[in-house]
Order: sequence, then C-alpha cells, then structure tokens
Amino acid sequence: MKKRFAFLIAIVCVLIIAGCGNGGNNSNSGTSGTASPASDTPKKDVTIKVFQFKVEIAEQINALAEEYEKETGVKVQVETHGGGEDYGALLKAEIASGSEPEIFNNGGFAALVPYMDRATDLSDQPWVSSLIETSKIPTTVDGKLYGLPMNVEGYGLIYNKDLFTKAGITEEPKTLPQLKEAVEKLKAAGITPFEATNEWWSLGIHLVNVAMANQPDPAAYIEDLKAGKQTIKGNEVFKQWLDLVDVIFNNAQDNKVTTDYATQVADFASGKAAMMLQGNWTQGDIDKIDPALKLGLLPLPINDKEGQIYVGVPNNWIVNSKSAHPEEAKAFLNWMVTSETGKKYLTKEFKFIPALSNISTTAEDIGQIAVAVQDQSKTALSWNWDRFPDGVTQGFGAAMQEYLGGQINRDQLLDKLDKAVQDIVKQ
Repeated sequence: MKKRFAFLIAIVCVLIIAGCGNGGNNSNSGTSGTASPASDTPKKDVTIKVFQFKVEIAEQINALAEEYEKETGVKVQVETHGGGEDYGALLKAEIASGSEPEIFNNGGFAALVPYMDRATDLSDQPWVSSLIETSKIPTTVDGKLYGLPMNVEGYGLIYNKDLFTKAGITEEPKTLPQLKEAVEKLKAAGITPFEATNEWWSLGIHLVNVAMANQPDPAAYIEDLKAGKQTIKGNEVFKQWLDLVDVIFNNAQDNKVTTDYATQVADFASGKAAMMLQGNWTQGDIDKIDPALKLGLLPLPINDKEGQIYVGVPNNWIVNSKSAHPEEAKAFLNWMVTSETGKKYLTKEFKFIPALSNISTTAEDIGQIAVAVQDQSKTALSWNWDRFPDGVTQGFGAAMQEYLGGQINRDQLLDKLDKAVQDIVKQ
C-alpha cells in the first residue's frame, strides 16, 4: 500500500459535509466563518500589490480587486505571471529590482525556504480556524502558519465524453492496457487521442510527479534523491511511468512541440482531441469555448493496476513583511475568504474547490472537473514538486521537452532528470 497524503481524505470528508450538500448556500457554517469587514478602519489612498501566477483567474481576480476597492477604498494592483512564464524567476527579479509586492504565491515546503525572511506569520488570522487541517502542511514551519492555501486542485486525463461515445468506448479506462485500448478505438474513429502541450511546467511538474507520487514513500524518495542516495535512472516506477508518457506523446496532435497551454486548452475544448493531461483549473477556459461540453476525469495509470488522479494545495498566498503595507494585505486576504463577495468569487468565478470549511460549493459553481476531483480524492496520490528546491522542476521540464520532440531517448531522459536534481542540490 502506497503512502498517500492524509489530507486527501480530510479534504473529501470536509467537502462532503460542508460542501456540495449545502444546496449552493454560501452562508457561513460557524462563528469562525462569520463575514468580517476588511479591517476595522481600512486605510484610504493605499495600494497593495498582488503578484500572482494563476493565469486562469487573471480577469476574475482583477474584478475582485475592483470590488474590494469599492468596499474599502484600498486599491489592489494585480500582476499575473504564469502559463509559459517562469513565475519563480519573475518573482525573484521583481524583488531584486526593489519592488516588494504585498502578496505573492508560493507552493510551500522547500519552495518557501528562500522567502522565510519575508513570509509573515499568519497564525493569528481569523480564517485559520476554518482551514482544512492538512491544507496547512506546506506552509507550516515550527508550528507557525505562513500561508493561506489558495484552494484544492486535482489533475488527471480530462476527457470528452461525446468523443469517447463516438469511438465506442463504453467504460472509463483505469489501467494502462485499458488506456491503450481506448487510444486505438479513438484512432480507428478518426479522433486524435491526446492534446498535448510543450509547457515545461505541465511536463516537468505534473507529468513527472506521476512517477514521484507512485513511489512507496514519495517524501522519503525525494529526500534520498536530493542526498544522492537514490537515482531516477534504474528506478522501477520511473521505468513503468515511461510507458504512460509514450502513450500520451506518441498519440498526440502533430504540432505538440509548438502547442502552448492556451492552445492546448482551446483545441481540446473545440473537440480537436479526446483527452488532455490537465486539472480542474481549466474549467473556466473550457467553458468560455463550449460550456455544454460533457467532461470526465480519468486516472493516470503507469501499469496494469488502476491509476489515480493527483490532488493537493496548488499554491498559497504569502504576505510579504518587507512590503509597504503588510497589514492591509492581511485585511484583503481575510476579506477574500470571509466576505460574501470574496466567497462568491472563489467558488462561482474562480471555480475553486475551497481549502476552508466555511465556504460551501455546488457542482454548478465549481464545474464538472472539480466534482470529479472530489469524487476521486479518497484514492488520489500526492503533489510533490515543491519538495524540490527551485530550479529542479525547470530542469525536469527542459528534459521532458527534449523527449517530447524526439531529441533524446528514454535512457537519456532519465539521465537528464537525475542531473536536474544534482545540478541544483550540489550548488
């Protein structure tokens, strides 16, 4: 039995009790969730800067910022950097330039270490008591909480149910042999099986994590990798994982090496392929193209055993103690997760699965993919990329891009993945 993150079960239990069964009533479920003003006496003529990575909510978070200014007089300036950009590198450059955003995103674990001199202790914030306990893990250091979990997300193979029906696929494939069989049926029906992307983060973070999460003890394996006690090349799980990678890469669209994230999602939503490796964060962009699309979520299997989806806290809001207005930043975050306006945006506009028990959701709010994530969370595996120091996943992504383009073979890919770890940890 593989060790899975305990928070996955906790997430499901809380969501079942406080979430979908609430009939869309976004009222607070307890005193800890009582909506409060942004602050007792919010300052006027103040601007706080949010440096965030989630391109899927760029328009919506700007609209949320306008709502906040209307209610408080405090202006929120949002800068979004994500998609094909390297958010971590851009954040470092922003800080090096002398600009200190009040709020920025961070995945926690090893990724938080370089920012501990800026991260503000948020343990005393009123929303903390409403957090799903295990969502605190990535940003808890020495018993103190340094981040507000952005949300809960999951990924796997999103699939078009109508295209599966057209190809005569009557059961969801859950093992690798079943997935291969489904691919052949799709091709026989003239349907492209996969819409792939060349984005380093999708390849180097999400796809490589499939092999990391399937280790008997992912956290221990990664620590041993960093210490030079383990390797990727020669690891049995990574050997099996390559079979899944090949199924996706060898049965994707012709222009996969030039397909960015936005194009991948748009082409999939337009019915140009039956499956894509992505998560519930794509729901909003898919809905813009075809809100009536019937979608499901398949696991990512690496062998003849049933695969799983992958669930975790994607990122956290960090308040920068070296910025000009950290107190106003804390007030904004509190408003975002306790006010009726903020909670409406988180669920109905961002389509987030909340990490707080005081925010309830419906399937209509968060979309089909998120509901599928909830349904499969009990057996889901963990997210592990933030256990690596910055630079490792970028190296993974570069190696995966080469493999996607056919520039290197399997052995060379595994060598490069090992090198990506050691090049950073030995510095």
